[in-house]
Amino acid sequence: MIAGFDYGSSNCAVGVMNASNAVELVPLYKDQCFLPSTLYALSRDLICEGVAHQITDTHMRDKYLSERSNQLRLAASTRLAEGILSHEQTLFVGEEAIENYIDLPEEGYFIKSPKSFLGVSGLQPQHLAFFEDIVTAMMYQIKQAAEVRLNDKIKHTVIGRPVNFQGRGGEAANQQACGILHRAAERAGFESVELLYEPLAAGIDYEAGLTENKTVLVVDVGGGTTDCSVVKMGPDYRIKTDREADFLGHSGARVGGNDLDINLAYRGLMPVLGMGGRLKNGLPLPSQPYWNAVSINDIPSQVEFNSLQNIELMQQMKRDAVEPEKLALLLKLQSQKQNYQLVRSAELTKIKLSSEADYLVDLDYLESGLDHRVTRDLYELAIERPVAKITDLMAEVLKQAQCTPDLVYVTGGTTKSPAVRQAIASMLGDIEVVDGDYFGSVTAGLTRWAEKLYR
Repeated sequence: MIAGFDYGSSNCAVGVMNASNAVELVPLYKDQCFLPSTLYALSRDLICEGVAHQITDTHMRDKYLSERSNQLRLAASTRLAEGILSHEQTLFVGEEAIENYIDLPEEGYFIKSPKSFLGVSGLQPQHLAFFEDIVTAMMYQIKQAAEVRLNDKIKHTVIGRPVNFQGRGGEAANQQACGILHRAAERAGFESVELLYEPLAAGIDYEAGLTENKTVLVVDVGGGTTDCSVVKMGPDYRIKTDREADFLGHSGARVGGNDLDINLAYRGLMPVLGMGGRLKNGLPLPSQPYWNAVSINDIPSQVEFNSLQNIELMQQMKRDAVEPEKLALLLKLQSQKQNYQLVRSAELTKIKLSSEADYLVDLDYLESGLDHRVTRDLYELAIERPVAKITDLMAEVLKQAQCTPDLVYVTGGTTKSPAVRQAIASMLGDIEVVDGDYFGSVTAGLTRWAEKLYR
């Protein structure tokens, strides 16, 4: 069977062509077609063990067992030490991962948006292997869930990729990330794997309904990345199997909905934990621990936030602070690994502020009865920097293309934010802006392209 696979920074989805030759998204969890890009493991050491059990190809499995022999021995020791039974489920993906993390945040290993890390420069081989295992475990479980619904095996797939996985690192970073996606997909059981630029995938879905040729600026603002492409589309182009010449320009960077959440958590919620407060000598509290806490898409920041040196710094801040009770909450956030949960609260607040002027955020997990009101004005102020980066990418791609597009096609869940949508429209003047399926257009385009390649 053939499928399109959107392994996204915020959500994952799988699409197939149905009997009516229309794209159909496959429910992956209950009736949900979009699965949050999250993984929870009872122990970090058990992730590679889970992957080893999942690989069905004998040669590939033997090679993997040899490459991960040290990690697998450590996994066996961890299972024995923690009393985890052989039949006990150790890996959870999507909503189940979030539920397990919220129930026991201080235990286990939780990661959100692992795709955001795939192009990070300077990773050691063991770190690359670890991210491969995370992606493989997620892809396998998503593939299995789709196959149960379809009652058929998915053998061939096209997976979406951003134009640039990182703002820095260049093509080497892109090759590293694409390599991880390829190897993970093969270990997850796909026989054929191709990658396609996500903005082109979104455009392909829109192009299916065009009756005349157009030059289109595609703006895809996802959870982890923003991609902009100027593409020639229409009846004369959609019959082609090689679309490289139709790309007039493209730009992309690691900025998206996750950055809006992080900036809102920093500006809107961290004051509850003391940010912006004063020491007893009148000096302001250091802000870096607060920024590191919410930077859940940045490995060095997370390492620093959880370091012994930073813990000692926060303890000293608490002793010297005018409001030590707020610093106690920051220390609790660190010890119980609740920083992911805080950013998730910011994400839910962002969604609410799309239609409401203010929102009372429930922070009961930090302290019983604790809440905090955030206004839309504060949200728009908090996200000014990432939104500016998004419009800069639009300006960059238009400069590359050296032409004025006939229309702008916007997609990606982050474009649902009125502040982001307004910024896009304001920059483009009188050019028509067409809204795509905010969440499903990339998956639909990947599915159409997979059908064209493999059928």
